[in-house]
Amino acid sequence: MLHKPYGILSQFVSEHDWKQVLGVLYAFPEGTMPIGRLDEDSEGLLLLTTDGVQSERVRAKSLEKEYYAQVDGRITAEAVELLKQGVDIGIRGVKYRTRPCKVEILQSDPGFAPRTRKIRDDRHGPTTWISITLSEGKNRQIRKMTAAVGFPTLRLFRVRIGDLELGDLKPGEVRETGPFVP
Repeated sequence: MLHKPYGILSQFVSEHDWKQVLGVLYAFPEGTMPIGRLDEDSEGLLLLTTDGVQSERVRAKSLEKEYYAQVDGRITAEAVELLKQGVDIGIRGVKYRTRPCKVEILQSDPGFAPRTRKIRDDRHGPTTWISITLSEGKNRQIRKMTAAVGFPTLRLFRVRIGDLELGDLKPGEVRETGPFVP
């Protein structure tokens, strides 16, 4: 498991020579692949494996993935209810209705390390941290969901996949987990 920092792509193959740009970050075994993806702007728990079957099990719709999202403004109870029921978002130009999910407002800031690039400051108004637990994972889904209810995501962390939690893993740190069978 890796705590993927902000600004890093979770892909291992590219037409660009990222080693020259970013430096060699990690020496993983041949054939290592991320299970699912986190976009460049997202942070948090990323599982890595050399086992394709294991990857498919983790990506299954039956396995929960929990995210903490910092949204712009004080989110309303109505917006939380809409998110829970599912909202319409666009996926590659096609309208898609998200599945029902678990959503709750966090009562305090989760205390993540400051981001390397500041989002904004308090002069721009309040923000709210929410927890969203999904059993699916479409491209930029949470960002699209929160925007659809009027509260755009400013910062996004994946904190849990199944029973594996990000916990106290620092940005850029890697921890071996052994076999993971959901």
